[in-house]
Amino acid sequence: MRLARSGAVSAARVAGDLGVSPDTLRAWVRQTRIDAGEQEGLTTEERAELSQLRREVRVLKMEREILKNGRARRHLLLKRETLLGYRRAA
Repeated sequence: MRLARSGAVSAARVAGDLGVSPDTLRAWVRQTRIDAGEQEGLTTEERAELSQLRREVRVLKMEREILKNGRARRHLLLKRETLLGYRRAA
């Protein structure tokens, strides 16, 4: 990282030595600068937190949909039972 950031050696050479593409190395250098506060953007910690929160929202939406569908089914069953004049055994 230091070599790539210092500019003493070309990014392409450093990337080749590390066995990664120059784009990957540039992304790493950019993220290092963001984490150091030298550049605007989301830090590594903020990215991890954002990913975790998005995962939690996805799970909560699924759980809400399951509960909503369950209530709708119960409502339809009760309506059907009322219309047909009988009650299902619990």
